[in-house]
Amino acid sequence: MGPRWKGKGSEAKALADPMSKIVSQLKSTLIQSDSHGLLSGCSILLEVETEEQTELLNRACFGRPIVTAQKDKQWFQLGMEEAFYLYYNLKCLKIVGEGKCTKNEDELWNYMKSKRETFPDFLKAYTHLRTRNWVVRSGSQYGVDFIAYRHHPALVHSEYAVLVLSEGQGNANGRLRVWSDFQCTLRLCGSVAKTLLVLRIDRNGVGEDSPSCLESYSVEERTITRWSPEQSREDKTIASSQLL
Repeated sequence: MGPRWKGKGSEAKALADPMSKIVSQLKSTLIQSDSHGLLSGCSILLEVETEEQTELLNRACFGRPIVTAQKDKQWFQLGMEEAFYLYYNLKCLKIVGEGKCTKNEDELWNYMKSKRETFPDFLKAYTHLRTRNWVVRSGSQYGVDFIAYRHHPALVHSEYAVLVLSEGQGNANGRLRVWSDFQCTLRLCGSVAKTLLVLRIDRNGVGEDSPSCLESYSVEERTITRWSPEQSREDKTIASSQLL
């Protein structure tokens, strides 16, 4: 389907300011400020130190700003995949729990797994897309797991509606088990001009004891579209007259 840019000059702006550069700048400023996120249920709350961090978090599309009674402070709410990616892959964020005790990677991994059984597979899918410089946001409003943008949502419409399937785990997230699931999902994607991207996560016989297991997981990408008979007609004029 290709990218659908928002307005004249949006593509040029994206090319002049690549997402990889923005994320690198965000990483640098978070490391410099020794940033800490606070565990809160299935979210991580990040107190932003500077206006620069606020701008970079918005430009890199990590988390969402939240309103609090503390008018002099800015907070961002990060999803579990977002926070763990900043913590483990970019190594620019520390995360604390109750008593403000810093979590090590195994403690954080086990905590997030306890909150959602499919967390390892979703994290692998999120990491797979983010390391390729796609902007990844929640897809709940479209009935999918993630939405993938080529750049910032202010510049371009989302291109892919992403479903994460767990290979060899009995399809723990219960998606696309029957043909009616495919049909409904494809109709929805077509109505919002997105391509359905299925990421099938294969654990390759490796467990989930620590985040290092993700290195052994593999990702199979498949795009699925509806087939239109009209696109395969050799002579549309003749075919149309025959229908009449």
